[in-house]
Amino acid sequence: MGMQSMVDFKWPGLARPDGERIIMNSGAFVAVDRYRDISYDPIYRPQALYHRALEGLRANNDAFLLQEVATNLPIYRDDTGPTDFHLHLPPGGFQLVLVTSGLFTFDYDGKVHYVGPGAVMLQSAIVHRQLFYTWAGLSTEENLKTPQSVVPDPLCMGYSGKFIEAFITDPTTFPNPTVVGSDHIKEDETPRTAWKHPLHNRPAGASFWFQDPLALDALFRAYPADAADGPVRAASPVHVRDLGIEAPSGNLVTGHIIATDPRGASLLPKNASAKADAEGLAKGEVVIYRIIRGTAAFADGSGKPLELATGDTVTAGKGAIRLTDVGEDTQILRLGLLKGIEDLRMWTPTQRDEIDALAGQIITRADLRSDRVAGKPVGYLYE
Repeated sequence: MGMQSMVDFKWPGLARPDGERIIMNSGAFVAVDRYRDISYDPIYRPQALYHRALEGLRANNDAFLLQEVATNLPIYRDDTGPTDFHLHLPPGGFQLVLVTSGLFTFDYDGKVHYVGPGAVMLQSAIVHRQLFYTWAGLSTEENLKTPQSVVPDPLCMGYSGKFIEAFITDPTTFPNPTVVGSDHIKEDETPRTAWKHPLHNRPAGASFWFQDPLALDALFRAYPADAADGPVRAASPVHVRDLGIEAPSGNLVTGHIIATDPRGASLLPKNASAKADAEGLAKGEVVIYRIIRGTAAFADGSGKPLELATGDTVTAGKGAIRLTDVGEDTQILRLGLLKGIEDLRMWTPTQRDEIDALAGQIITRADLRSDRVAGKPVGYLYE
C-alpha cells in the first residue's frame, strides 16, 4: 500500500456511534464462567483459539467482553503467519491485551513492541498488526493446558503465545476494518507506515498505554489492610499490581493483578516498602475477576462461598461479591468497570457495515518512519 492510495474521504454521520446507549447491569448479580464448561474456537483465524466469558457478557447486558486468545498453530504455514493491518473501533476506544505466555511482536501505528508474559497494552482505533508469536509444537489439548503467568519467568516464555483480551461490547457489534490485507503488504514500506483516521470515539484524555511487567510502576505492592472488601486470607503475603489503565482508558476501566508467590519462592517483582491503593481496588460498578493461575474464594452478600480455580471467571454487580481467600502461586486479574461506560453509545449495524466496507479509505494521512522503533506516530493516540 503506497502513499498514493491515501484519500481524503468524508462521510457525515460515521464519526461517532449512533446506536443505543450502553447500560451495565446495576443489580447484585453473580455470573460464573467455569473453565471446565468452556470451548476454544477459531473465530477469526485458524491459529488463534478463543475462549469467551459468555456468561459474564450476557449477565452484564453485553456491555463488556473478556476472552482468552491461545495460539495453536505455527506461524510459518500458508494459512497462518502475520495478520493484516487492521483496527478495532469499540465504544470508548477500549481494547486491553495482557500477555500470559509465550512471546509476541506487535506493530502499533508503525512502532514495534516485543512483548512477553505480563506485558499490558491498551489501545484501539489504531492501525496495528501481529508480526510474530511463539508456538511450542504441542497438541491442542496439551497446548491449552500450559501454565500462564503475568511474570516473565522463562518457563512461561517458552510456551505458545497466549493473551487475555477485553473489549467494551462484543467485537461482532462494532467495526473492525482491514486497512491493508496480508497479500498487499510491502514489507520494505508498509510496516513502517503510521496512519491517521477520523473514527476515534474515545473519551478525552484516553491514550495508548504500554506497561512492561518489570517497570517500576508495575511492581507488586502489599495488599492493603484497609481494603473495602476487608482482609484476605492466604498462607503467604498477598500482593497487588496496578496495571495503570484507568487514566489511559479515559476513566472507563481499572485493572489490577492480585497475586501470591509459590511456596518457598519469590516470583513476583515487588516494591517491599509500599502498599497498594485501597481506593483503586474498590472501584467498579461491575467487577470481573479472572483466575490466571491458582485458586481463590469469594463470598456473596449473604456469606455464601464461591470457589474458583485456574481459567475461571466471575462477573458481578457492585458489592455482590468480595474476595476472601487467595491460594499459593495464584494470579488474579481484576477489572473494575466504571460509570463512564454508560455515557457511550454502540455503533448501529448499518454504521458497522459501512465502516468495515470503507477499509483503507478511512485513512486520511500517512507517514513513513525511517526506523521501526523510533519516531512519532501520526495516529490518534499521540495528538
